Amino acid sequence: MDSIQQQLQVTFRYPVYFTTGLFAASNPLLRDVVTSDADRTPADVVAIADRGVVDAHPNLLADVQRYLQLHREVLRLAGPTLVVPGGEAVKNDTRHVDDILRAIQAAGLCRHSYVFAIGGGAVLDVVGYAAATAHRGVRLIRIPTTVLAQDDSAVGVKNGINAFGKKNYLGTFAPPSAVINDFSFLTTLIDRDWRGGIAEAVKAGLIRDAAFFDYIEAHAAELKARDLAVMEHVIRRSAALHLAHIATGGDPFELGSSRPLDYGHWAAHKLEQLTGYEMRHGEAVAIGIALDTTYAWLSGFLPERDWMRVIEVFRALGLAIYAPELGAHADDETHPACVLGGLAEFREHLGGELTIMLLKGIGQPFDVHEIRRDTMVRSIAVLKTIAAGGPVTAALNVEGPASSRP
Repeated sequence: MDSIQQQLQVTFRYPVYFTTGLFAASNPLLRDVVTSDADRTPADVVAIADRGVVDAHPNLLADVQRYLQLHREVLRLAGPTLVVPGGEAVKNDTRHVDDILRAIQAAGLCRHSYVFAIGGGAVLDVVGYAAATAHRGVRLIRIPTTVLAQDDSAVGVKNGINAFGKKNYLGTFAPPSAVINDFSFLTTLIDRDWRGGIAEAVKAGLIRDAAFFDYIEAHAAELKARDLAVMEHVIRRSAALHLAHIATGGDPFELGSSRPLDYGHWAAHKLEQLTGYEMRHGEAVAIGIALDTTYAWLSGFLPERDWMRVIEVFRALGLAIYAPELGAHADDETHPACVLGGLAEFREHLGGELTIMLLKGIGQPFDVHEIRRDTMVRSIAVLKTIAAGGPVTAALNVEGPASSRP
């Protein structure tokens, strides 16, 4: 048998910036980013904006146009700014991807042109998917506008849309040219979007940095009260932890089965689906983390004190740890609305082998490849007891730690 063995090694570099007032005339950052990255200037640009951000910032479209005109020697607006719906709605309808691709094509963008994606994580996912497939890759600059996008999703290498009732079923791995976090966008977020994004920062602390979890725990009241300085620190550290894992985890394009950054996400993705995406991603992640943390405690892996700290930090942040959809049909895995169906969907997404990350302690993750359904159902019951209004200690009477482990 004759064969030729091919091996490629490709290095990706992209900066993540932090600023305020990105499109102010006095802020040269965006101009300088393109100047340092472009092969030639002026570079053609098309901007795609989140409808919710445009509504919250009525001058945004004019500010973008004014900024590009001011720096026309570097940036050339090649077409009108396209406004698309925000939230999961934009990921559930392929017409929005088609609209973005049409805008890229109508503007005559080439592979050295730029798409500016301005919005929350869902919009960035869709725009990134379109930019990665047009010409097999048009340069993308992400400008995330929510806590969750700034501290997690925007700094990664994934893009995607929902299909066949499954979250992120279609997608690409395509690093952006740059990410620019503008903290001024956070001031107009509604409370649930402000708080929801913190769940991904909690996740990063639990699996990568116990000291960071300690910081969130100590400053939960300030975060809930919308202390911007504290939030800026949380976003910076969470983004750094996510970037470090992508760069050093050995699997940036997820060719293996372990997904540390998806801790708590198997249930989160299913809950989003079961609520018709009325539940925000960050809200679902908080519940998913609470569930897997409770499971680890009941299984005898995680000390009771660490479990209680995780539950209490979510309560202090104002994030729910239970939803009716979590408990509905939990004891009937054959029911289409049973949250445990998310395990099979997660296994399929991983590539065949179920791999669920659990905790042995704060900052001490490990993987398991089997989940005991009875223990997971008991975990749901524990969270329901706590959510009913009693103290965390009341849930200890629901079931003690399991004697057997998965």
